[in-house]
Amino acid sequence: MAPTSHGTVITVAPTGAEHSKTDVPNLPVTLDELVKTARDCERVGAAMIHIHIRDDAAQPTLDLKRLTDTVAAVREQTRLVVQLSTGGAVTDSEKDRLAVLDALPDSASCTMGTVNFGDDVFVNRWPFIVELHKRMRDRGIVPEYEIFDIGHLTALRRLLDEHGLPAGGHVHLDLVMGVPGGMAGDTETLAAALRLIPEGATFSATGVGRTSLPVLLAALSAGGHVRVGMEDTLSYARGERVKDNAQLVARASGLARIAQRPPMSPDEAKVLLGVAS
Repeated sequence: MAPTSHGTVITVAPTGAEHSKTDVPNLPVTLDELVKTARDCERVGAAMIHIHIRDDAAQPTLDLKRLTDTVAAVREQTRLVVQLSTGGAVTDSEKDRLAVLDALPDSASCTMGTVNFGDDVFVNRWPFIVELHKRMRDRGIVPEYEIFDIGHLTALRRLLDEHGLPAGGHVHLDLVMGVPGGMAGDTETLAAALRLIPEGATFSATGVGRTSLPVLLAALSAGGHVRVGMEDTLSYARGERVKDNAQLVARASGLARIAQRPPMSPDEAKVLLGVAS
């Protein structure tokens, strides 16, 4: 069982690689939009931002200069923990995904296995996972291990047993729930996952689509942390679209306070996660 925290790290995932700007006009895709989103979300309780970037045509990209500029701009304008996605889009190569680390974020995602992702397959071979883990440690980048299915927790235990602790010495993972092809986004599945979390690790949980709110509530009740954002859901309530990412963060902050586990500041989150100041 993961240790219970007296506060909550709220991560915002504002963009992702799946939604089209044409279909979702309020999706933040430019650097200015991302920086404004980061400021707005920090103001209402976010401690970390999970970033995907887009090119000039608003298409997903792993362009290193854009990544580096984004990290620098968000750091300049906020105190947020800056986390880059090494998942990118399902079509991105392993070489490009590894190169994301050259932008030197505070944290980066490390997905712990292959998973069906809607109609696509999100491929994460074991040698790639190991290489990602080692390169993060060499660069002092704190990983967030992304768990899309229960078996990924077994893979995480194997990774730690065979290759040691990550940069910062603390294991933090995110249960990504409700993806078509991955684990269900419900309390029963979250409870099952908690039995397999490594001793001393902390966890956050992400509910995709209509599972967003149930997963958020279940994670708070279990002493976990939470991720919200327009990468994961475009609905605020039944029949009501999300206005912006800050709306989702504000709701998560309010629920965390009701649970008597108020939002952690970015500086508090850095201490918890082992991010170098």
